[in-house]
Amino acid sequence: MSKKKGKKNQHQERRNDHRNASGQVKAKKHLGQHFLKDEAIAQAIAGTLSLSGTKNVIEIGPGMGVLTKYLLLRKVNLVAMDLDAESIIYLNHSFAMDHVAAMQGGSVLEVIEADFLNYDLTPLFSGEPFAITGNFPYNISSQIVFKMLEVRHRVPEFSGMFQKEVAQRICAKEGNKTYGILSVLVQAFYEAEYLFSVAPEVFDPPPKVQSGVLRLTRRPIYRLPCDEGLFFKVVKTAFNQRRKTLRNSLKTFSISNDFRGDTIFDLRPEQLKVADFIALTKKIELDTHASN
Repeated sequence: MSKKKGKKNQHQERRNDHRNASGQVKAKKHLGQHFLKDEAIAQAIAGTLSLSGTKNVIEIGPGMGVLTKYLLLRKVNLVAMDLDAESIIYLNHSFAMDHVAAMQGGSVLEVIEADFLNYDLTPLFSGEPFAITGNFPYNISSQIVFKMLEVRHRVPEFSGMFQKEVAQRICAKEGNKTYGILSVLVQAFYEAEYLFSVAPEVFDPPPKVQSGVLRLTRRPIYRLPCDEGLFFKVVKTAFNQRRKTLRNSLKTFSISNDFRGDTIFDLRPEQLKVADFIALTKKIELDTHASN
């Protein structure tokens, strides 16, 4: 019995250690948390969403709710999702008292303790479209984008804070050394805009890297005129050996000798525009069917 009680007390002590003297939640290193404390930047991020396609919004990693309150002032149906139990407790209890104006602004707030990467988004908002935003944990930010792409039919817009290099990579154009898998896959379905940079000093604790905010707006036609599964495979395979020409990096594909002689295979992946990857995928698909 005493052993169980000791574990409970230790757990309670760890929970208390996550709070500072004012009762606020402390950022946790193992969760990659860096809480934004600049009100103007939080307001600017909330303003990056047009909300023209939907009033439903998922905020990933709300922390102490500095961005949350500005989203609520925009009269949205907001799901704030965080893996940190301490943040969930704060958002469910103290947040309403600390931000009365936001809570009375006509918005709806639901707080969910969950890992976005493993959460089933299907039932959220009764299957309706939703936007995604947040001050994303940098250690999983790329994975968040990949999961967003899996449900892109429901996500008309996406915005948020990334490590600057990752945000720039997502928005990079062909010919740029940072242009890669994320760039092509995102830009095939979304218009990508790098909006502004953010210094480390506006976070608690300050990260060791610069940050950047981007916005993704889904294209009017976001279904590709090719096999989308094959498109993803072609892009990922090509960039996995980005220094090689496509003739070498795509040699695992069943491509006929005649097609393999096409001049496009003399190029490296970073030289191809998104439209070129789509065209290449269509050609591979046709060539494979012809060979069979």
